[in-house]
Amino acid sequence: MSEPTRYLAALAIMEVLRNKGSLAGSLPLALAQAEVKERAQLSQLVYGTCRYFPQLNAIAQQLLNKPLRNRDQDIYGLILVGLYELCHMRTPTHATVTGCVEASKASGQDWSAALINGVLRSFLRQQETLPAQLSKQPEYQYNHPQWLQAKLANHWPENWTQILAANDQQAPMTLRINQRHHSVDEYLALLSAADIDAKACQYSSWGVQLAAPCQVENLPGFAQGWASVQDEAPQLAPMLLDLQDGLRVLDACAAPGGKTGHLLEVANLEVTAVELEQRRIGRLHENLQRLQLQAEVICADASQPEQWWDGQVFDRILLDAPCSATGVIRRNPDIKMLRSNEDITRLAQLQLRLLQQLWPTLAVGGSMVYATCSVLRQENERIVKRFLQGQENALHQPIHAQWGQATEYGRQLFPNPDSHDGFYYAILQKTTY
Repeated sequence: MSEPTRYLAALAIMEVLRNKGSLAGSLPLALAQAEVKERAQLSQLVYGTCRYFPQLNAIAQQLLNKPLRNRDQDIYGLILVGLYELCHMRTPTHATVTGCVEASKASGQDWSAALINGVLRSFLRQQETLPAQLSKQPEYQYNHPQWLQAKLANHWPENWTQILAANDQQAPMTLRINQRHHSVDEYLALLSAADIDAKACQYSSWGVQLAAPCQVENLPGFAQGWASVQDEAPQLAPMLLDLQDGLRVLDACAAPGGKTGHLLEVANLEVTAVELEQRRIGRLHENLQRLQLQAEVICADASQPEQWWDGQVFDRILLDAPCSATGVIRRNPDIKMLRSNEDITRLAQLQLRLLQQLWPTLAVGGSMVYATCSVLRQENERIVKRFLQGQENALHQPIHAQWGQATEYGRQLFPNPDSHDGFYYAILQKTTY
């Protein structure tokens, strides 16, 4: 692995540390500057460092005499990258230390080479004793922010340690098969012919899980819309919506369009997809174009229907609400670095407002599926309960299924190392009175 690759990894991590940017924004920029042959290693460094950030951060803080300044977060990023390599990769130790020291020269700060060398060599000398020294620190012990540990322990006392363990695993690559083209069995045969090992998902009627990730270009008919990359948990939404041809459906908070496309694959619908962020609209259009499907796409705030709604009620609404994404940490490990306890309160207010504002757009007798990729009750069943307490013409419909765990309102999926992400669903029906 070259020194520029390590420094590019440090810069991507610095963007998360210093500017609270996401890997979705910083990693593509780093990959564009890396040599093609080293892009896979760059991704591994960045994702791995973020995945183990709480533990690596605890180690680094133990070894540093004083915290680095905010403007020196690229140097701190290099220290974290080096610690990740030493702890979790098979790179020879001397190559890691030397590589990180050499990479620091790209920062233009001569003092940083000695600091990085000293920290990494101190780790090598103390690596047998450090675990005992740090074992009483919750963030080191469980590799998650302490606030999240506390919430999960409170919300799910019987499940919280399993949730944390699952978050640290790499998620499988799962496909949604477009059954306008092929059944799951037919597509599995196509994968087998292409020497791609896969199996049908346990709960989704459209899902296929690959034994190992691969480039989408290698998937049969991907460019023609035969399959899409989508975790099994969000694939369950159409079953809960009870879709039939001719229905008018709203997909609120729709980008990047995975569920929009899935709705249209399942039935002949009139779909309106609303998305707040203009920068994500392009991806939504691209997904629909590849699938050769059409929807009315509107860039607007779903919580302000007076700005975009034409007054015609919807038969079904899918509200996949903005959330903490604590159910998909294994796919987005930077969540460990970005989220805070204060975010949950703000998100809960937004989620309740979306439910309240979208409810008038639903037809009497119609149903809304409220969904999040969160595992926190504060964003899930408690939101639904608060909504129902203030809405006389809303009725909660229990979900009877083989998947997830029933709650007072709705059903909760926890991240499964061998299957789906963490996800929540609730069905709300608009009554006639």
